[in-house]
Amino acid sequence: MPGLEDLYREIILDHYRTPRNRGELPPPAVRAEGHNPLCGDEIQVYLDVVDGVVHDIKVAGSGCSISQSSASMMSQAVKGKSLAEVNALVRRFKGMMSIEDAEAFAAEDDAAALVPEVKLGDLEALQGVVKFPVRIKCATLAWNTLLQAMSELPAA
Repeated sequence: MPGLEDLYREIILDHYRTPRNRGELPPPAVRAEGHNPLCGDEIQVYLDVVDGVVHDIKVAGSGCSISQSSASMMSQAVKGKSLAEVNALVRRFKGMMSIEDAEAFAAEDDAAALVPEVKLGDLEALQGVVKFPVRIKCATLAWNTLLQAMSELPAA
């Protein structure tokens, strides 16, 4: 569907040219850093969680349009969400990015029935990346870095 592909391309370019939630957060925000040595993408995620909800998130770094757009879209998608919702969103996104694991991620989403249905919205623009397996790491770098930041949050 060429029209849809053009729309998705525009969404990706918009997030690349005008990234959302760009910058840094001071402590006590958690900082995590991700790096893709294959292409040189670098992402820093700053995560501020209050009462189990993502109060604020900032992303910094450099890299290709896919990694930077994905980071921008991710930051918009998780802001204001509970950690359970963020985990469900990460599973859903990574499932979309993985041809082989999509069914396993869907089953995990079914198991997490307590979390409302996860809508990907603009993130669906990145589904075309699956056609280029070498670029999947670019698209998932920010998400993996977000998971790292979440793992470093102080216990509640």
